[in-house]
Amino acid sequence: MDAELLELARQFESAQQAKSSIRLSERNVVELVQKLHELHIIDFDLLHTVSGKEYITPEQLRHEMVLEIKKLGRVSLIDLADITGVDLYHVENQAQRVVSDDPSGLMLIQGEIISHSYWDSVAEEINERLQECSQIALAEIAANLNVGSELVASMLEARLGTLVKGRLEGGQLYTPAYVTRVSAMVRGAARGVTVPTNLSFLWGTLQQLLQAMDGAGGVATESSFFQSLFNGLAKEGEILGSLRAGVHWTPTVFATAQRECVDSFFSQNSFISYDTLQKLGISQPVHFLQSRYAEGIPLVTAFAHPSMIEMLDAAVEDAIDRSSWIDSLSVLPTSFGSQDASKILSHCNSVQSALKGNKGMILGDSYVFSNGFIKDVYDRMEKELDVFRLSGSSGVILSDDFHLVMEAKIRTDSSRSGEVNEKKKKKGKSSGARTEILLDDEEIIPLKSKKNQRKGKEASLVLSDTKKGAKKDLARTQEDDLNIPSDDWIMQKILTLIPDFEEQADLAGLEDPQTILGPLANYMRPMLISSLKEKRKTLFTENAGKMKHLLDNLQKKLDEAFLNMQLYEKALDLFEDDQSTSAVLHRHLLRTMAASIGDMLFHNLDMHNKLKNGINVEESPNSESIMLGSAERTALAKSFPGSLSKKALAVVEALEGKRVEAFMTSLRELAEESGLHLKKLDKKLERTLLHSYRKDLTAQVSAETDPVLLLPKVVSLLYIQVRNKALQAPGRAISVAVSRLKDKLDDSAFKILTEYQTATVTLLSLLSASTGDEEDCTSDRILSKRELLGNLMPALKGLVLGTAQS
Repeated sequence: MDAELLELARQFESAQQAKSSIRLSERNVVELVQKLHELHIIDFDLLHTVSGKEYITPEQLRHEMVLEIKKLGRVSLIDLADITGVDLYHVENQAQRVVSDDPSGLMLIQGEIISHSYWDSVAEEINERLQECSQIALAEIAANLNVGSELVASMLEARLGTLVKGRLEGGQLYTPAYVTRVSAMVRGAARGVTVPTNLSFLWGTLQQLLQAMDGAGGVATESSFFQSLFNGLAKEGEILGSLRAGVHWTPTVFATAQRECVDSFFSQNSFISYDTLQKLGISQPVHFLQSRYAEGIPLVTAFAHPSMIEMLDAAVEDAIDRSSWIDSLSVLPTSFGSQDASKILSHCNSVQSALKGNKGMILGDSYVFSNGFIKDVYDRMEKELDVFRLSGSSGVILSDDFHLVMEAKIRTDSSRSGEVNEKKKKKGKSSGARTEILLDDEEIIPLKSKKNQRKGKEASLVLSDTKKGAKKDLARTQEDDLNIPSDDWIMQKILTLIPDFEEQADLAGLEDPQTILGPLANYMRPMLISSLKEKRKTLFTENAGKMKHLLDNLQKKLDEAFLNMQLYEKALDLFEDDQSTSAVLHRHLLRTMAASIGDMLFHNLDMHNKLKNGINVEESPNSESIMLGSAERTALAKSFPGSLSKKALAVVEALEGKRVEAFMTSLRELAEESGLHLKKLDKKLERTLLHSYRKDLTAQVSAETDPVLLLPKVVSLLYIQVRNKALQAPGRAISVAVSRLKDKLDDSAFKILTEYQTATVTLLSLLSASTGDEEDCTSDRILSKRELLGNLMPALKGLVLGTAQS
């Protein structure tokens, strides 16, 4: 058997050494391999090299890779692909298999296969370097090895104490000697601190010290290393204290002194303020105090002992029993605020009992008043309120009381509207007017219509508009009304009645006693206002008849005066082309007729408000003749409430202006704001008023005996006859008015008029220049001119009377 085997081996060796007579090409080899794969003769994978000239099995590739790794310790996949001559794709695939076959000895990281033996050699090198320089940064090691810091840290942690003699902390590697040295420094620094300290500051100081000791080439020590050593020392009990938020260190010696200080102050004073604790370094004073004094009471700015409540409780009880009042701050320590007083009062049994039994009340935050004291003050203030009510300022239409008067007026007007309409249908005429002659800017007597004409065509007021306007302004005007007592007025009266408040303010160190009076005034003001309104309502009911009668008369007077004003305004259009004359006429009408209307309206509205406020006034029978100065008008206008004051001031401004149109506009707005209605002059009313005016002037001209006063009347009557306009001209405008009649009169009539006007001007000039001496030569000239005017009077009257009679 052995011989046979030896023979077969010999034959196999000779066959191998014999040269083949047939050679296969590379292509045939490839086809042969493919055929063998198809026939499953070759049932394993084959990889070809990059050159394409060789086949290699995966097992062989892995074997060559392992040999190379063991040789170098650390090799990249790219280098393995070059060494084995296999494509990188196949190398990467087999690298996973190689590492998984030996997980404890190899690792694949960032395209490199590294053996543990390589890390062991690196660790030995790091240890040698560490012993030389005491500390090494992981970032520096990672940069040298071209790997990540985390990988270096994990590698070193696995070999600390064996291959690497050191301590890894905060990204730094330290030698045991260096750790011991720094630990001693941290221990000494921590034990030297006696007040709360931020450890970050302490670590910064230690870093500077270490750098100074190690020289310029020393490496800065991380703060986390100091913190780690500090935490270890604190855990072992080598340093005593408490650590908050990781960096705020409070030594035990400081905490002990802190508690002793708080205990001493609190036991002596029965309270302690939070500011005091914060100065002692206690950031959460309420929590600190509640943990030490469970029976204490936390206030807003301080912490109080229950004995503080007992002291205040006794003082409050005494004040309520005496029907007096007390400022709790006067009993409490000066550092307490009003909010502290309010909170501590809520714990007083006497206060709670007084509140439940309706014996007292707390006003403001710290003032306790007995109900008996408040009632006494209120009764005395009510008497002062009566004086205030009777001496109140003027105002107009301040509340819904106005509606009552207006509704009563409308009902009265409606009940007689049928009768008025019938009378207007039958008559519809107005009486003549009486005009007083003016030679300069003297005052004019307004036109007066007959009784039937004064009644008008419409209701004097529109109720719906009145209600709407009054309700809209009610909320706004109530507080602005000068007849409502203000807080300052109430406080001043209380201080006058009870001077003790001022003494108490001085004792409390307050410069202004209103600090004490304010809460009491705020409490009493609504009750006083309610009482005042009730009294006003009662008095208003008593004066309702007078107020209604006043408004009726005011509406009638306004209707008559405003219609006449519109009639005079139309005549001004004739002189718009002459600016100087137009300005004279506008100013004259503003100072006379317009001023009379404004003064009448202001006066009557003021009377209405006084009646409404319970002030007895007698209605003036001739309110049209009331004359107010500019200052008086302004004072009255400012006394009116809200928007009514603005409207009234606009009327005052228009009276001092230069245009009648501005006055008419402002007057309409004021009347509308006051709830009054102004009639508009229509054609029918204009004809009626002109007819009555012409008739009255004709009678005056016929009866006139004064030659000087005759001229203005004749000129006014001529303007009605030829221009159909009611002209009111002052003396300085008569000459222009006469010249405007030239184209309306024949030559003889115009000559008579101009001669009479010239003679009148001459006479007035002589009278102005006369000294009153009998020997003065002007006396004869005056008599001569009077005789001349007397002779011309029949001819002048004939100019208008003849026309009127025809």
